[in-house]
Amino acid sequence: MPVSPQLNEPGRFNMVNADEIAKLCYDCFSQLPRRGKPEPGREWTLLAAVVQITRCADSDTVRKEVVSLGTGTKCIGQTHMSPSGDVLNDSHAEVIARRGCIRYLIQELRRAVSGGDSSVFCRADQPGKWRLQPGVSFLFFTSHTPCGDASIIPMISGQSQPCPPVTSEKSREGTDVGGDLKRKAEEPSEGQNTKLPRLEDQETAERRLQDRGDTKTRVPSDSSKSDDSSQSQSTETPLESVSQASAHLEIKTRGPSDDAGLNPQVPDIHRTGAKCVPGGPADPLHPGTGYHSTGVLRVKPGRGERTLSLSCSDKLAQWVVLGFQGALLSHYLQEALYFSIMVVGKCPYSKEVMERALVTRCSHVSDLPAGFSVSPPALLQSSLEFPFSQAQTELRHQAGQGRISPCGAAISWCNVTEQPLDVTANGYKHGVTKKALGTAKARSLLCKLELFHSFLSLVSATEPSALPNSLR
Repeated sequence: MPVSPQLNEPGRFNMVNADEIAKLCYDCFSQLPRRGKPEPGREWTLLAAVVQITRCADSDTVRKEVVSLGTGTKCIGQTHMSPSGDVLNDSHAEVIARRGCIRYLIQELRRAVSGGDSSVFCRADQPGKWRLQPGVSFLFFTSHTPCGDASIIPMISGQSQPCPPVTSEKSREGTDVGGDLKRKAEEPSEGQNTKLPRLEDQETAERRLQDRGDTKTRVPSDSSKSDDSSQSQSTETPLESVSQASAHLEIKTRGPSDDAGLNPQVPDIHRTGAKCVPGGPADPLHPGTGYHSTGVLRVKPGRGERTLSLSCSDKLAQWVVLGFQGALLSHYLQEALYFSIMVVGKCPYSKEVMERALVTRCSHVSDLPAGFSVSPPALLQSSLEFPFSQAQTELRHQAGQGRISPCGAAISWCNVTEQPLDVTANGYKHGVTKKALGTAKARSLLCKLELFHSFLSLVSATEPSALPNSLR
């Protein structure tokens, strides 16, 4: 099912080949069962994965292995969240991949505390604490730029875009998360003008953005021409240079003079469906580059209502500071775990925008507890596009297949011995009946309650004398 580990020459350990990583993840996805995958030519999805990189101690080789993989584009609204943690709130691919990795890390810690051989952890200096084995690191892959701030990318006139944008209103409506009847009712006529709408219409258009429309869903100006991955143009304007002091995470943005007058050739920016957090700075909604504020926290759009889930850009930025291991595993780890490299697949992309979204706005964070630090990953982009991306689905779409839409299911696979595959929809196991809701049978293995049960099994497997001090 999953792709076997690859062995590579030693130079690749310090200089990862982005196409090699993308192919490894795509191949892993192709070997998974059909359940939960998009219908070819009609449905699209996004993919993310965590790759473990291990330098072999007894040879000059490097081992690369996908340990967690996730797909998904959906996010439930706040009224559908459960106080008992038995519903999966956020099913975006990046979140699915990271949660699957947590399952993998819990398994490896159980092996370690039980006296077994873990390929990931070894004992640390502090009693009851563990650290990564020498030569082990983790890489994060995503087939598309994360939703939110990282997706607010300039569209440069006269330059080609890595993957074609959605240029018709009809195809953009195909990304709605509602049912077919709702989409048909909202479908405009064939002759509708798709140029920049009036300001009073923009909020209506944005409300119809699907969870992960982002850089592929925009209100277009005169352009099938757009951003190029080799560009490092900034997207901020004086209107977009805002302070986020009122947000939970203080964000540092560049001053308004950084970009003023430097990019006269930037007529517009890609839009994101993620909304600014309530109580913080709002999007100006001005035409062109003044539509969005940048460097601010955002929440994902849900099924007709706001959500309480931060955008994937914000969550990745959080992992840059706090690590991706989560609060529970921090009890066992002497140091937080950080992704050393992040690889993005072929899609609208700007390295400078990614740095702003994941690194720059967190670089001022200080006074962190021992074991934590701001640890920005190296950023790379692959030239390989995910076969089930929205752009590829549009290219392969045939008459009679029906409307192009995002796949409703989310797939999680991780390298664990028990139940490695978990397919969900609407926050529950895929295909579950209403009668089973509220029972263990309906729960995703990635929901908070199931992950907590897995953590309790780790604690139970640990000798009382070997428990971390914080758990005694």
